[in-house]
Amino acid sequence: MDAPTDPPKITPDEKDWTVVITDGCAQCGFSAQVDVTRTGDLVRASVPVWQEALARDDARQRPTPTTWSPLEYACHVRDVCRVFLGRLDLMLTDDPARFANWDGEAAAVQDRYHAQDPVSVAAEYESAARALAEAFDRVEGAQWQRRGLRGDGYGFTVESFARYLLHELHHHAGDV
Repeated sequence: MDAPTDPPKITPDEKDWTVVITDGCAQCGFSAQVDVTRTGDLVRASVPVWQEALARDDARQRPTPTTWSPLEYACHVRDVCRVFLGRLDLMLTDDPARFANWDGEAAAVQDRYHAQDPVSVAAEYESAARALAEAFDRVEGAQWQRRGLRGDGYGFTVESFARYLLHELHHHAGDV
């Protein structure tokens, strides 16, 4: 089978998505009132959603030339889980933690999300999501208020960071 050709580039999303932490998301229905102590359970609950999306015959197909395919979205949320695990670990050891920048759109191009194997990505997502869920299961008490700073200076607590993560997984599940 020939390697997939590079798809058209996606227009970078310039929106400040941190508003979902306090306001929720009218676009996808995410509620900022989510119980963050259930983050581990909610992350684990996302695994079947992505396994189902990746098992579809059209998992590699973009609905429009400039909208990611289910495969590309799954690669993105897999990598979100990996990045958030590292950031959570930092927040629990350094206060305030400082995060290196991560550009999800650049990662999609560099790592050729469109050319990855859906079966492998399903297994990788499950592994990354379970590791992240287990890390959130261990957060307790005052740890929810530990802080981390993104490269642009935006500050999170573990609590607001969990909301941001849960929105990311919820929103992209709606995209597929």
